[in-house]
Amino acid sequence: MATNDYESGLKMLEELTTDAQQIQDQLLGEILSKNAETEYLQGFLHGQTDKQLFKKNVPIVTYEHLKPYIDRIVNGEASSDLLLVEPLIGFSLSSGTSGGLPKLIPTTAESAHITATFNKLYRSLMIKHFGDINQASKRMELMFAKPDVETPSGLKASAVSTRAFKGSSFKAILPKLYTSPFETIFCPDTKQSMYCQILFGLIQRDEAVMIGSIFASTVVRSIKFLENNWKELCSNIKTGQISEWITDSGCRNAASLMLKPNLELADLIEDVCSCKSWEGIIRKLWPKTKYIGTVCTGAMLQYTAELEFYCGGLPLVSGFYACSEGAVGINLEPLCKPSDVSYTFLPNTVYYEFLSIKEDCVTDSQNQVQLNAMSHHEDTGPVDLVNVKLGQCYEVLVTSSMGLYRYRVGDIIKVTGFHNNTPQFQFVGRQNVALGVDMERTSEADILKAVAEAKALLDPLGLILTEYTSDGDTSSTPGHYVIFWEIKPKEGNNNNKNGKELDPKVMEQCCSKMEDSLHFTYRMYRKENMIAALEIRVVKQGTFESLMDYFVTKGASLSQYKTPICIKSKEALNILDSRVIAKFFSPRTPIQDN
Repeated sequence: MATNDYESGLKMLEELTTDAQQIQDQLLGEILSKNAETEYLQGFLHGQTDKQLFKKNVPIVTYEHLKPYIDRIVNGEASSDLLLVEPLIGFSLSSGTSGGLPKLIPTTAESAHITATFNKLYRSLMIKHFGDINQASKRMELMFAKPDVETPSGLKASAVSTRAFKGSSFKAILPKLYTSPFETIFCPDTKQSMYCQILFGLIQRDEAVMIGSIFASTVVRSIKFLENNWKELCSNIKTGQISEWITDSGCRNAASLMLKPNLELADLIEDVCSCKSWEGIIRKLWPKTKYIGTVCTGAMLQYTAELEFYCGGLPLVSGFYACSEGAVGINLEPLCKPSDVSYTFLPNTVYYEFLSIKEDCVTDSQNQVQLNAMSHHEDTGPVDLVNVKLGQCYEVLVTSSMGLYRYRVGDIIKVTGFHNNTPQFQFVGRQNVALGVDMERTSEADILKAVAEAKALLDPLGLILTEYTSDGDTSSTPGHYVIFWEIKPKEGNNNNKNGKELDPKVMEQCCSKMEDSLHFTYRMYRKENMIAALEIRVVKQGTFESLMDYFVTKGASLSQYKTPICIKSKEALNILDSRVIAKFFSPRTPIQDN
């Protein structure tokens, strides 16, 4: 990016955040003017485009409300007659791991243009803080594409990341700016893809100045994969021959072009990887790395402790906040700690409205935003972007050029500040992802907070919680919460695989600490024996890898995969239960408020 482009990107950010109200009103007007005659909007607006009429007549909806219209488009009806006038270029597939099955979101050339503008703004910020890393250097960014799904309409459905990887502009810059060849990104076998991307990243270790992936979970998994396979990788580098089990023709062709015998490099990597502790391993293997670029907020916070251990003091940069429904916010302070990250809404991407949450958000001792309840104020309607209140929690609604009108994304955010006239926010949790075994409802944010409090008790034992998820077990009465934990020693040895080194008293304390950290209703129900004692089930190392593999086989994109905070799938629950090595229960009722 030339200096003028970088400066123009920063200038655009200032203009967008200063003129937020005008830009939002103009955007809504354009969306309504284009689509007022569609079957969906015609039924509410009768061809009119007035903003107040839109707010009065157009209902607030979920995906299920729009699904009949989207299904008709998928089956061949003209989208211009139903939801939106602009021709579709395909559908975006949601990850399908946050709140259920994947959703099909209409995609247009206009939405692709908005994404390109978003990327320009993001890159301008990165240049401001890290310089232009694209000059004579590369990114080791782990990327995994999923096959397109052909729909009856002839249009293809793709993961958002896959669509980006297939773009002509990305293909043009890939060999120069990334360590992963195109063939490895599109390899259908995720294990072969991971192996080859790490292999080529090691070969180009002196060129890599950024390590990352979309989500922190993928970066952590790649380091675990390296821990288990570094000897074989070194052998490949030493001999210049890729392992026979790599059967994908694209990966093998890429290896034939890039892999040459290099005894010196193999010995260097072997010396680094054979050390007792893997603390700072990323910086040791890729010495020119300036930062780790990956989302570390929200559900990804659980991976930050392990990432910090591996990265050796490199900054963890959560640069942006996005979802399948569109690019939403950008982090103007990428060098801040993950726990302090706030994203700034971009008013030119979608038209925003916000439903106020009845209970205020609170901030815990670790400065993490938590949510006390998930119900809405019944006496207040949605507010516009510039009218949100500092410190208040909201559910996000979007109206976009993709045929979504007053659409509930399902994300809960807390307003943490303003940049010029545009609010900044922290992600709190998902609206519809919750545990409940009686009349109580426990939010994703509640679970995040409770786990954060409990896992601190593992530190004196030299253990680290690598992944977790949860389930509401109602197979007996009363029901109880089950939290699945995967634990490993900090120093990377394998002595704890059988679970014998887990101190039962400490693990019971972890159970109690979680219960003490949960909300008032849960603790009251526990006291009245309406909910049984919370249980932690420790699973074998590698269990969450198997869980990820399951979701990938069901259509989730590895690049977009997030471990569900709460398990909804019986098959996924069976995977977890089959790998349990120890069970612990809270020995007492939780502490009650005075």
